[in-house]
Amino acid sequence: MSDVAMAPPSADAALFRGRTIALMLAIGIAGFAAMLVLGAYAPDLRSGRNGGAHALSNAVTGYAALVQLAEATGRHPRIVRTAHEFDTEDLLVVTPETGAVDISEALMQRATRPTLFVLPKWRTVPDDDHPGWARYQGLLPLHEPIGVLAPGVRFTMRQYRSGGGALVSNGVPGRFWAPRPIQVITGIDPTNKQQQDQWRQLTPLLTDGRGGIVLARIGEGPLYVLADPDLLNNRGMKDLGQARSALALLDWMNSTDPDGVAFDVSMNGLGHSRSPLKLLFEPPFLAMTLAIAAALLLAGLHAFGRFGPPRARARAVAFGKTALVDNSALLIRKAGREARLGGRYAAAIRDRAARAFGAPARLRDGALDEYLDSLKGAHRFTDLLQVADAARDRHSLLDAAQALHDWQEDKSR
Repeated sequence: MSDVAMAPPSADAALFRGRTIALMLAIGIAGFAAMLVLGAYAPDLRSGRNGGAHALSNAVTGYAALVQLAEATGRHPRIVRTAHEFDTEDLLVVTPETGAVDISEALMQRATRPTLFVLPKWRTVPDDDHPGWARYQGLLPLHEPIGVLAPGVRFTMRQYRSGGGALVSNGVPGRFWAPRPIQVITGIDPTNKQQQDQWRQLTPLLTDGRGGIVLARIGEGPLYVLADPDLLNNRGMKDLGQARSALALLDWMNSTDPDGVAFDVSMNGLGHSRSPLKLLFEPPFLAMTLAIAAALLLAGLHAFGRFGPPRARARAVAFGKTALVDNSALLIRKAGREARLGGRYAAAIRDRAARAFGAPARLRDGALDEYLDSLKGAHRFTDLLQVADAARDRHSLLDAAQALHDWQEDKSR
């Protein structure tokens, strides 16, 4: 029997043409490569237009207008999506949306570098009529902005309806107007036992003229806190004078020789971790990726280019006595019975020698062995028979069989 068809296949029996298969492979490979690239860079492609209060949002509480204005005026803003990018001397603007956001990484890495924390203020919902926009629902409860820097520093705060007058500056450039309503810091919470000494110092930079602090420096380092986000968000940027003052404020907070302004969105759920997959498409690992791709391409071309005619498949069961002997030997080897065939091989040699040497037909077993021993030669048949019976492994069996064969050949000369 055989699993190979006896009749040769016709040229029209192929299910697909070669060009069709090549096109399918090309589309599949291109799709797989595109999936890998998009999987690596998907976090960087998020638009961030979800109505949130961050640098990518064009909602009323977002800061996209400030980013675009900084870009248009040559201040080179950039979006930061991972804590690994906090290691910069540029001003970092952090806009957490709730008090539950973990800002410990920014506090540790930015202790001596200019950093502005903008506290949350508004409670919003997405605008169904305009994707990416948001609608006011009111002010957040005060525990949300108070909890941003807690427990390291904890403020006392207040929200009230302002008259929209000018804010009082303490060395800050520009002219700001009080938002309506306004959210201010009234001081450091004296009941916070965990508050560290370096955070106890609160330096007002912008005030409402009634004891409320809108912008303050915390401690002696360049750590700034903006109590009311309406000074910098899209709502505040609708006024030209306020927009100019916002840019002047960023310049004043920035380092002496800045490369730009960094806006963090990692704390708004738009960050990403360092991906090993992304490393494959960036130097220095890009060279290795291209080399592997080239090797796979060459392997594919080699598979399509056949050298010579196709080789016919072998039958599942070969013809002839040789195949039968080979299969029988393989079966005996698999069963582990090789070492027990020594006596049977010796018996076969005895019968063959009896016919070849003309032994009398009446002789059997021991008598026949004595007759064979009487023949002249270097070895006695009975000795070789005992060695073959005693064989217990393949090597000793092969040696005994070779000795019996040589004995027969020696007697036939």
